[in-house]
Amino acid sequence: MSKNGRTVICAVFNQLRKGLNMTDFWAPPDGIHRKSDVVTVPLGMFKSSEYRCPAADAMKARGYRPQQPVRRKKEVLEQFTFGPFMAALDEDGTDRAVAPAGAGRAAAVHDGLRQWTAHAVDMYHDAFSSHPVEPMTEAPVPWVYRHQLTAPDKRGAREYRITVWGRCLRSADGSLRELRLPVNRLSSARPVDAHVAAAALVLAEGAPGPLPQRVRVVEFALLDGRVRSLFDGTRAEAVEMYRVHGPEALAVLLDSQEYRPGTACGGCLFLSVCPALRKAPGLLGVDTLGRPRRTWSVTNARNYRICPARDHMRRLHLPTEDTLERAPAAERGRAVHAYLAERHGHGSLRPCTSDVPDWWVPEAFTLSAEERRLGGLLLRRHAAVCPLRCVRDRSDVRPEPRVVRHDTAADVLVIAAPDLLYRDDESWVWRETKTSMSERRKRGQLLETYPQLALAVLLVARGDLGGSPSRARVELEVLRPGGADLEIIDPFVPAVRTAAEKVASALSADWHGDDRYSAVPGNACARCEVARWCSVSGETAAV
Repeated sequence: MSKNGRTVICAVFNQLRKGLNMTDFWAPPDGIHRKSDVVTVPLGMFKSSEYRCPAADAMKARGYRPQQPVRRKKEVLEQFTFGPFMAALDEDGTDRAVAPAGAGRAAAVHDGLRQWTAHAVDMYHDAFSSHPVEPMTEAPVPWVYRHQLTAPDKRGAREYRITVWGRCLRSADGSLRELRLPVNRLSSARPVDAHVAAAALVLAEGAPGPLPQRVRVVEFALLDGRVRSLFDGTRAEAVEMYRVHGPEALAVLLDSQEYRPGTACGGCLFLSVCPALRKAPGLLGVDTLGRPRRTWSVTNARNYRICPARDHMRRLHLPTEDTLERAPAAERGRAVHAYLAERHGHGSLRPCTSDVPDWWVPEAFTLSAEERRLGGLLLRRHAAVCPLRCVRDRSDVRPEPRVVRHDTAADVLVIAAPDLLYRDDESWVWRETKTSMSERRKRGQLLETYPQLALAVLLVARGDLGGSPSRARVELEVLRPGGADLEIIDPFVPAVRTAAEKVASALSADWHGDDRYSAVPGNACARCEVARWCSVSGETAAV
């Protein structure tokens, strides 16, 4: 290696030490202890994602584990979407067939995941069947970057490791290493620089094997076989990229104290000692013991009620049919919600008015001129019932907060996202907003029609949101072309609470005891966003 190359590598080690030896104010919660002085950071932890819990990542990477680990029942079905795909390639060789359900695996594979995996394997082979420059072979084991210290640092660590997950390949002479990262689709946004830099560092400096001269990091989309290069350069360039983008990101990752309850709680080692996750025993009215820990939302419940397979495939994040998932009316409704969330959360605290700009559509949405006009009309109707007239300061408004509660009786993480929580005097109000092109009011029970209202009633009635109960309530705002309806629901009326309990129990009981998520074919298949991956739906529309 050239003198310049050695200088770059020494520089990254020095900067890494600087980041690692920063003053450490981090302290874990009671109930966990350190089992290792080796810090191990999987590449995925460098990803920027609102669905990860930074504090849990930090504790896991730093070798902490619960003092009294809880043994939980495992799911019957495979829950890791990429697991069967990776296993199929490991077992594949020249045969493209996907292993049958449960073959060589601890968990059975759902029909939908099997169909998706077969498609993904074909797309992988099509994308990489012929290499344009040099033939590549699978590395025997994934590479690991290790940095050892002569003495424990302020985190108590003697060694730092970064690991990668994906398809690891190398050229015949070992001069080139390549990491192929599977994703369902290529997003418009590239991965953050720290994520790419960490991957490049592992390829450049990781063991085992002779170090390469060049490294490549690519993403490949299992849906359509598209490939995107994230990094392609020399070993020294890879080390330099990490020197610029890696150490600070690593320090932030390892020292984070932000607990972020959400979907990650389902598999969290530290759930029982988490200081941020609130308990709500009996919330769903299901108390079957010995079931796997799961997450539940009203959206999941609706999908399950239509078809259990649909719910399972959506939970696995299998690619959806865009023409259904992003239908014009649905996109308009989401755009209206996004506009209101931004206006309530970051705009002026003055109540909304009917003066809605023509360019109101948030950047993330694309609407036709007609849908934009209809959305603007609905937003003008909102002015009559805007809740900002009740608030005093910014702390009184929480647009689209994530409300997560652990129903310990069912061992279920209940996740809700109210359209708005706002404070009226000293009481919290839960507001749900719906849009409709119909002027006809739906008859029947509101809680059954809009189950999220039932969950809201139960949480507010428990005093779960805090504040005074005097004005605490649940509101349903329905925006129509002709005006806005505002329904007020009092959660402290016994009959209302009883009705809410029945709705929550009815939505969760069957799901809670289901291990197989069998498909229920019918008329709903024509409107199912994941029907392509269901062998019994009869739907073959292209995604």
